[in-house]
Amino acid sequence: MPEPQYEDGQTMAPTGAGGAVDLATSEGERLERPPSAASGGQAPAGPEGTGPSGKPRSLWSDAWRDLRRNPVFLISGVVILFLVFISLWPSALTSGNPLDCDLAKAQQGSQPGHPFGFDGQGCDVYTRTVYGARTSVTVGVLATLGVAVLGSVLGGLAGFFGGGWDAVLSRITDMFFAIPVVLGGLVLLSVVTSSTVWPVIGFMVLLGWPQISRIARGSVITAKQNDYVQAARALGASNSRMLLRHITPNAIAPVIVVATIALGTYIALEATLSYLGVGLKPPTVSWGIDISAASQYIRNAPHMLLWPAGALAITVLAFIMLGDAVRDALDPKLR
Repeated sequence: MPEPQYEDGQTMAPTGAGGAVDLATSEGERLERPPSAASGGQAPAGPEGTGPSGKPRSLWSDAWRDLRRNPVFLISGVVILFLVFISLWPSALTSGNPLDCDLAKAQQGSQPGHPFGFDGQGCDVYTRTVYGARTSVTVGVLATLGVAVLGSVLGGLAGFFGGGWDAVLSRITDMFFAIPVVLGGLVLLSVVTSSTVWPVIGFMVLLGWPQISRIARGSVITAKQNDYVQAARALGASNSRMLLRHITPNAIAPVIVVATIALGTYIALEATLSYLGVGLKPPTVSWGIDISAASQYIRNAPHMLLWPAGALAITVLAFIMLGDAVRDALDPKLR
């Protein structure tokens, strides 16, 4: 049989059955191009769960991608960044001194240059509210760091080694869980005369580490049973290498979630202890101190209570919302 003749501008493309079909020149060129050229110079995206190069994405990259798309995270993140900014540079929002008071203006309402009015001592409520953010954020962040580090180390070691160390730590944590936090603060801080933030931070770390310790212990016990840890142990990896390289990166996520949520709780706890008179003490500027001083004037001058209490509520809510968003992003069961 004579070979079929094709006009100029046509080409042949094989079929799955061993035959051929006629294609126009443009279609034939398109089939012969590499995938990168056909997609405009960009590598094709990999399947779901992989990056553009086809490599599997890590838990942290997936979490960051989800967080960027979460409006709760974005809103709470903006609020927290603003709080951090005014904590570091309160003079950027006010030029006043929170300790400058004028008794002649005590309990007066809003005035030009003093939008929040004055408190019972004639101090500017706006200035004290701005400077109060520094104390609350400092106490919350330092207490959370101390609790997270101490609880993670003790709980992680107990979960990894087990045995008697695990049993002793479990009984100690049970003892601390039996102590009411507010009652413990009333007892321990009532004998402290310092007006700095360190006694309050130390108290929070002392009573807060058992929660993080128990979370870290359970997370390490789960992680050390995975196949990659058993393979590293079989290859002769040391305990320190397994803890730092294989277990900690895969067990730290629950600790981060709990610590983020607890940060807002510690800020509220500091305000509660200061309100009860055993936390921070004057001349330290604190939302809890201002709320305590304004509670007796709530009928005559409600603005004294409204602004510091509102700032405290927004701060605690922002950190709790951030913790919820981080939890949803880091929990594989919610995907």
